[in-house]
Amino acid sequence: MTSDQPQGTAEHPGGPLIVTEDDTLLDDLLRLCAAAGTTPEVARGGTARSRGRGWASAPLVIVGDDCAPRLCGAARRDGVVLVARGADERPLWQLAVALGAERVLVLPGGESWLVDRIADAAEGAGPAAVTVGVIGGSGGAGASTLACALAVTAARAHRRTILIDADPLGGGLDVLLGGEKEEGLRWPAFAESRGRVAGGALEESLPRLHSLRVLSWDRGDAVVIPPQAMRAVVAAARRRGGAVVVDLPRRLDDAVAEALAQVDVGLLVVPAELRAVAAARRVAAGVRAVLPDLRVVTRDGPGTDAGRAPELSPEEVARLLALPLAGELGWEPGLSADLRRGAPPGSNARGPLRHFGEALWERVVPRRQAAGEAERSAVRPERWAGCGAGAGGDSS
Repeated sequence: MTSDQPQGTAEHPGGPLIVTEDDTLLDDLLRLCAAAGTTPEVARGGTARSRGRGWASAPLVIVGDDCAPRLCGAARRDGVVLVARGADERPLWQLAVALGAERVLVLPGGESWLVDRIADAAEGAGPAAVTVGVIGGSGGAGASTLACALAVTAARAHRRTILIDADPLGGGLDVLLGGEKEEGLRWPAFAESRGRVAGGALEESLPRLHSLRVLSWDRGDAVVIPPQAMRAVVAAARRRGGAVVVDLPRRLDDAVAEALAQVDVGLLVVPAELRAVAAARRVAAGVRAVLPDLRVVTRDGPGTDAGRAPELSPEEVARLLALPLAGELGWEPGLSADLRRGAPPGSNARGPLRHFGEALWERVVPRRQAAGEAERSAVRPERWAGCGAGAGGDSS
């Protein structure tokens, strides 16, 4: 099998290979490829043998049931789907085993799954990104500052990183990062998103700040993210691997629940004060209903920089909230000055935000990758000497 189309690259592997002589089935498959945003290579069954380049190199091979018997002697490979129209699925399984197909699909019932599978193959999708959600336990806790710092440290470690601002009332993470004038799409452009959003297209459309991509808000009045749009956008951000950080509001609605459902590790930022803990208990109760792996990060106030002890110890905060302790952040006195001169949170090499972020990614990412699946990752408690929460207008 040969094709005049480009063979693709590691970043963009190209479209799937379709092998069928059934014109009706071919029309359906071409339509599904168009819906997935890719152009396939088409081969007739008589020429589709293991000697052909397409069979070995295509990111996905879709074989019609009319041609499958002639391909049972082809070289085995991953990513083969056997497709039929309106047939009984059970007799096809024996043929699928001989062909080495990963799945049998009978159209039209499996169209949605096949569109996603084609798009994944065309994008070169691998393991999903490690996704960390950051939530303020009380007002001014510093969740947005920590979310930005985590994204900055991930990007500095050469990880593909997307930072998502899911709090429409938080003032905009692009502002906190000093990039409110940078060109690129903001949330209102994705408010009508439904179904599948292409991961590559999403990434390329967003403003690039400090080596990461940021999805924030414009300066308009829109403050609602439809649940379907949140689901589609977060899934697209995760699809191409790396790291995704989501800054979440304290109020839980259907859109926030959609984001939490795709988060691997949740960090609840709580000042080490009794009143803040009382507020955080209500937030934690709602979040844990959707996200089992929720951990607490305690934050000291500015008085601790002068030697004053916090009202509560990190262990006491974790005990009162009945949550594992992810770490403690003290006060970072130079953060406000850094933000005024355009340095983002986490840029200070000796600052606690930078150290906390580096430690988190060093532990979460390897464990997530070693597991090979979307299981919840553990974060060991750490003690860092500072976090200037609330700086830069952080209200989450």
